[in-house]
Amino acid sequence: MRRLFWIGSPFFWRDLRATGWDEVAFCNFEDIRSHGWQDIVRRAGFVPDVLVVADKSRPPFVLGVEDFPCLTVFYSVDSHIHSWQPWYAQAFDFCLVSLRDHLSRFAGLFLPAGRVLWSPAFAQDADAPDETVSRNLDCLFVGTVSENTPRRAAFLRELAALRPGLQVTFGDYRRLFPQAEVVLNQCEHEDLNFRVFEALGCGSCLLTPRIGHGLTELFAEGEELVCYAPHDAADAAARIGELLGEPQRMARLRQAGLAAVNAAHRAIHRARAFSERLLALSDEDCRQIVARRRQQAGAIRQHCLRLPYLLWAESLAGAQDSATQALRASYLAAARGQYGRPEA
Repeated sequence: MRRLFWIGSPFFWRDLRATGWDEVAFCNFEDIRSHGWQDIVRRAGFVPDVLVVADKSRPPFVLGVEDFPCLTVFYSVDSHIHSWQPWYAQAFDFCLVSLRDHLSRFAGLFLPAGRVLWSPAFAQDADAPDETVSRNLDCLFVGTVSENTPRRAAFLRELAALRPGLQVTFGDYRRLFPQAEVVLNQCEHEDLNFRVFEALGCGSCLLTPRIGHGLTELFAEGEELVCYAPHDAADAAARIGELLGEPQRMARLRQAGLAAVNAAHRAIHRARAFSERLLALSDEDCRQIVARRRQQAGAIRQHCLRLPYLLWAESLAGAQDSATQALRASYLAAARGQYGRPEA
């Protein structure tokens, strides 16, 4: 079991090449489409031993997976905004979940808790300090602020009134973070987002909401980052003031936060943990897991997949473009267990 195909958002796929796999292939896409077993084999260029379907924050794009003949893994990142993901995950052999407090949502009738694995967000190697840039901004937030993030927009408006030096922008965070004394994070749904790891990886002094999902188990509050009460602009403003008044403390926080990320929270760390778990399985273990899932494929469709697929098909009814029409037909076929099934 040494050949792996990863489809969807990239996350840590590239680092898997250094963790014991004989072959790793990757495919991402932005067009509207779905994939069955033969599509997977064609895109991979080989018959995979392991398939990873990585969250693209869109409805399922791999269908018929409950009957795939290889070990299958669903990688959930956006479970805080996609309540269907635990149902879809029942069609897989393993599930990686970014948000720790959602692990229990994914353990179900067909996916046992022992195969639902916590895989927190992380920093990429390119997230690094830039000592050539001067810190000319007091406090900076970099991210999306729109009608889709109403709590964030309200929080930032209130905070800006309390701290006029706050800068809010959108763009290349790797270029922007080094310009700020304090980098601000906000979590619309109190999720442990990638911004935490990216900011620390860039050597920033991070102010982030005190949320769950293992934040304070991964990082030491007050030593590697500073927290404020979620959605509490007054508390955030007070923490910013305290930090700006203590330059030496900010320097210590930057150093400690970066060290923590370098020690345990980069893409290679997530890749190693994933590979250690999967490659520890014997060939017989894999055969039994896959066989059990395929024996239950009909029940998985009936109890977990059929209704969501029919709802997505209904939502696409009346579409005029051929790609969306094809996707609707795919969901209807998948609900019947007739989409992209392996020949054997």
